[in-house]
Amino acid sequence: MTEVTPRINASYLQDFSLQTVRLVGKVTDLRGEEATIDAGGSVTVHLNRDAHISMGSAVEIVGKVQQDLSIKVFQATNWGNDIDFAAIDALIDVNHRCKEIFYADTEEGEMGMGGGIGGGMGGGLGGSIGY
Repeated sequence: MTEVTPRINASYLQDFSLQTVRLVGKVTDLRGEEATIDAGGSVTVHLNRDAHISMGSAVEIVGKVQQDLSIKVFQATNWGNDIDFAAIDALIDVNHRCKEIFYADTEEGEMGMGGGIGGGMGGGLGGSIGY
């Protein structure tokens, strides 16, 4: 089964401790294998060797929220500089307020990301990724 990767911003971190999530934000600080992302609040991410992000760029992070509310990065995608963060925050809000649109029951009876809009492996608005 693929792991659920709900979209969140900084305000949802504590609700997803020890879970895999998607976070979109702007890189505000970059120090070796650690970066700070502005995603409706400051989020520390621990980069892997494959993460190629740059200062000031928008990035999508797929990773696991740690107990200290930082994120261990599994995948980082650079989205460039022309991103409407208000639209991203609106999507996140709708995603959490209207779960029945974005989530469907899985075989195990848990709530999992449904196909939704553009679902599937790592893409679209309701994507999931397997690890």
